[in-house]
Amino acid sequence: MSFKRIGIIGGGQLGKMMVSEGKKLGLFFAILDPLHDCPASSMVDKHIVADFYNKEEIRRLAEITDVITYEFEHIDADILMELEEEGYKIFPSPATLKIIQNKLHQKVFLRQQGIPVPDFQKIETLEELQDAVKSNGLPLLLKSCRGGYDGKGNFLIKTSEDISGAFEALGGKGSELMMEAYVPFVKEVSVIVARGANGEIKTYPLGENIHENNILKTTIVPARVTKEIKEKAKALAFKTMEVLKGIGIFCIEMFVDEDNNLLVNEIAPRTHNSGHYTIEACSTSQFSQHLRAIMELPLGSTSLVSPAVMINLLGEGGYEGKSKLIGLEKALELPEVYVHFYGKTDTKPERKMGHVTILGDSLQLALDKANKLTDMIKVVVEE
Repeated sequence: MSFKRIGIIGGGQLGKMMVSEGKKLGLFFAILDPLHDCPASSMVDKHIVADFYNKEEIRRLAEITDVITYEFEHIDADILMELEEEGYKIFPSPATLKIIQNKLHQKVFLRQQGIPVPDFQKIETLEELQDAVKSNGLPLLLKSCRGGYDGKGNFLIKTSEDISGAFEALGGKGSELMMEAYVPFVKEVSVIVARGANGEIKTYPLGENIHENNILKTTIVPARVTKEIKEKAKALAFKTMEVLKGIGIFCIEMFVDEDNNLLVNEIAPRTHNSGHYTIEACSTSQFSQHLRAIMELPLGSTSLVSPAVMINLLGEGGYEGKSKLIGLEKALELPEVYVHFYGKTDTKPERKMGHVTILGDSLQLALDKANKLTDMIKVVVEE
């Protein structure tokens, strides 16, 4: 292996699961994260406690590792581009990260490359938003161009009375905002796709995603769609990857509309929540695959070993405090149930605290077990 020291910007659960896979190969890991007790902190060899926009400390991370990657998008892409120009290895490409960080720039780029996306428009003033509503009708999405995730930075405008409030809620005049046409989708799906150093591209089975309050709650694999949709999604994922620069794992989220057309919603240049099922359900997990790619090793098989359902464990109730996992014993009484608790000290409503992957000889068996688990295992505030 030419790369043995891996630097990760971000020490959350995605970083933790990546480190877990990499330790099987005896790799050295250094992370940069501002939290002393971030999920990955207990597993790594070096933890640089610093902000994600601290140029000096990001440079230090590069100096002590052979290759840098990242576990989420909201980081300083400019310093990564500088470091890449100086010869440091950074995957996926910082130039791609720079585009994807801004939702408007991402949509413009994809449209220019012939990738189907929902209609969109830059919004700078309340008057422009009002005109967009007149032109497109309601409902309509208003989005912050930067920084949003898990529904944060999004506002679904349902009535004309919502317009002014939505504009102000996302920062008002002077903020980077965009309008996006609401898609009356039938399904939300995603493709986890990997590109290796030699240009090889491999896709994982199509996942069906169910969101609650704009947060991913459940991923079902294989997706309950026609063979035609699966083939179209795979082809669209390949086309998207061909126009994106970058080595590693990408997640391409798509809408399936009423006419069975596919529209790309968003792209994440990293491992993704909707790919957690790959740890137990696929020959090669998305985390192992990402490491293979950035270390310039051959990509592994993406075949599905078993149908799977992944359920996110979100913080319960209306309180914040020390986290406590309940129902673990009952959950583990069920066969082929795999619980992942991320080790976050504090919980709050709808925070991602862990996930459970359920396998079954058939998708229906996995779904039946998942239904039992929904009220069985939870994360609550410790009394």
